[in-house]
Amino acid sequence: MTREDILSEWMGQYGDLITRTCCLYLGDRGLAEDAAQETFLRAWRSMAQFEGRNNATPKSWLIRIAINTCKNIRRTAWFRKTDRSVTPEELPLPAAEEDRTLLLTVQSLPDRQREVVILRYYHGMSLDETARTLGLSRSTAFHRLQKALKSLRIQWEGGTENE
Repeated sequence: MTREDILSEWMGQYGDLITRTCCLYLGDRGLAEDAAQETFLRAWRSMAQFEGRNNATPKSWLIRIAINTCKNIRRTAWFRKTDRSVTPEELPLPAAEEDRTLLLTVQSLPDRQREVVILRYYHGMSLDETARTLGLSRSTAFHRLQKALKSLRIQWEGGTENE
């Protein structure tokens, strides 16, 4: 199987997932589509590195590339100086109002916490796979997840941390 065949298979299998991940990370559908394309371009260029990694799945490897691509986009001066506020209609949100509210609450988390929540619950990765994908120790991923869940619980219940 050629690199092009493998990439084509991955694009078919993970393209929508990568685009949704980028959209959740960037908050903009157009930028997310650009980031997804860049993700697959980087994957194609680095395919030899992937083949040498033990225990890496294409899904976790592509998500890691997507997150790094999104981080690079967010670091640009243009991104920082542009009004990035979005309306819920612009995000790929679930139909149920409660699910929409929860996803928007997740969007408000700091990047490090949001990454762990998205990988663990949105993509259904195990804690070990989440840690590997983000290049963290299991303990660090666990603590970030616990902090994120505490913050979500407080926001969801409309209280403050001191209550």
